[in-house]
Amino acid sequence: MAKILKGRVLVFGDNIDTDMIVPGRYLELSKPQEIAAVAMAGLDPDFPKKVQPGDIVVAGRNFGCGSSREHGIIAFTANGVQAIVARSFAKIYYRNAIVSGLMVLFSEEAHDIFASGQHCEIDLEAGTVTNTDTGRTARCDKLSAEDIAVWAAGGMVTEYKRKAQAINQRG
Repeated sequence: MAKILKGRVLVFGDNIDTDMIVPGRYLELSKPQEIAAVAMAGLDPDFPKKVQPGDIVVAGRNFGCGSSREHGIIAFTANGVQAIVARSFAKIYYRNAIVSGLMVLFSEEAHDIFASGQHCEIDLEAGTVTNTDTGRTARCDKLSAEDIAVWAAGGMVTEYKRKAQAINQRG
């Protein structure tokens, strides 16, 4: 189970709403790869060409504000984004991300130490985000072993199904 995440960073600003992540005109899309192809179309139409599996998004305040639709999570998971680190998240987006297995972490400072294209290392247990290009470090959420297990399982629903199966198998 990964306790250290490493990846290339893509930086965005404040108030990135779900219409920027997946504009309403694409809501009829239901397949993850279709949604991935229009990720961030309301802000950066080239995002699907830029993003690589394992990338980490770093953003400012109020990330994921707007509607509660799941497209805003799928757009990142289907593109292989392994985490989003932001100063703050809309509550519904944060909850949907955790349920869906997208790592979301609060960090007041991370946005200030990264530029797009730089590389980072997140230590989930220590609660640090480090710019490995510059050596600068910021604080972020510290996660418990259980929180890490839920994320590694692919989200709350998947983890609770796994736990229920283990209980049922014990009889």
